[in-house]
Amino acid sequence: MSKKILLSGVKPSGRAHIGNYFAAMRQFIALQNEYQCFFFIPDYHALTTVQNAEELRQNILDVAIDYLAIGLDSQKALLYKQSDIPEHPELAWIFECLITVPYLERAHAYKDAVAKKKEVSVGLFNYPVLMAADILIYDTDVVPVGADQKQHVEIARDIAEKFNRIYGETFKLPEPYIMKNVAVVPGIDGQKMSKSYGNTIPLFAEDSEIEKLVMSIVTDSSGGVPKNVYEIHKLFRPESELVKLYKNKEGKYKELKDALIADMKEFISPLREKRKTIASDTSAVLKILKDGGEQARVFARAKMDIVREKIGVKLY
Repeated sequence: MSKKILLSGVKPSGRAHIGNYFAAMRQFIALQNEYQCFFFIPDYHALTTVQNAEELRQNILDVAIDYLAIGLDSQKALLYKQSDIPEHPELAWIFECLITVPYLERAHAYKDAVAKKKEVSVGLFNYPVLMAADILIYDTDVVPVGADQKQHVEIARDIAEKFNRIYGETFKLPEPYIMKNVAVVPGIDGQKMSKSYGNTIPLFAEDSEIEKLVMSIVTDSSGGVPKNVYEIHKLFRPESELVKLYKNKEGKYKELKDALIADMKEFISPLREKRKTIASDTSAVLKILKDGGEQARVFARAKMDIVREKIGVKLY
C-alpha cells in the first residue's frame, strides 16, 4: 500500500453535533486524500452506553449517513462497522491475556468513572484493549486524536511493544496525529459541547431547532460581548468580520444571536439537504458499510493468521 494508514472511529451513541464536526469529523474527511483511511463505527464500544437494540441500529446507520453527508468518499476511504470484523474482539482477548489489571486502572475513563463512584462494567474497564485491537490489527500508522485522547494511542503502543517482546516483531507502533488548530466548541451552557452534557447543537439541525438552541445559549450579562455566542459564531464566519459585527452590536445579545442563527442556517442547510438525500436510500448506505467491512476484513484476517501462528494456536 503506497499511502500510510490512518484509522479513526466515531461511536454511535447519538446525533452528531457541530462540536463533533469542527473538532474532528471535518479534519478526518480532509485527510482521506493524503492517507489510506479506515473509518469505522465502533458499535461494540457503544454497548457500554447504548443497550437498546433499535436505538443502536439507528445510531449506526446515522453515523454512516453523517460521514457520507459531510464528504466521505467510499472510493478513497473504507467505512465499516466494528462488529463486521470478528477479528477485533479476538485480538482484544489475546491482548487481555498479556496486560495487567493495574495497568488498565491507569486509563483516564476508568479513573474518571471510579472518581464519580460509578459501577464500572468489565466492558468499560477493557475498553482500551479493544481500542488497541481496532488500531493494531490494520498496521495503522497514524490515529488522529485530540491532545486529551493521546493515552488511547499510548496504550495501543504499549500493548504492541509487549506482544512484540514476547512473540517477536508483529505489530507496527502507531503514532498519534495531534490535529492542530482544533476548535474546542462550547455547548449552549458554556461547557464543552458533549452529548453527555445534553448541551449540543446538532450538525444537521432543522431551522426551528437552530433558532431555539441558539436563543438558549447562556450569555454573560457583565460584558458587551457574549463569549459563548462569539466562540460558536467564529466557526461559521471569519473573525475579521466578527470583530466589527460584535463591536457595532455591543450589548445587543438578541441581535448577535440572530446573526449567528442566520450564519448557522446558511452553513447547515446544504449539509442537511444532502443528508436527507443520502438517508432516502438506506440500501445504498448499507452496501457501502458492508463492502467496507469486507475490504477491511481482508486486512484483519491476514493479520490474525500471523498472530495465531505467533501465539501457537494455529495447527492447520
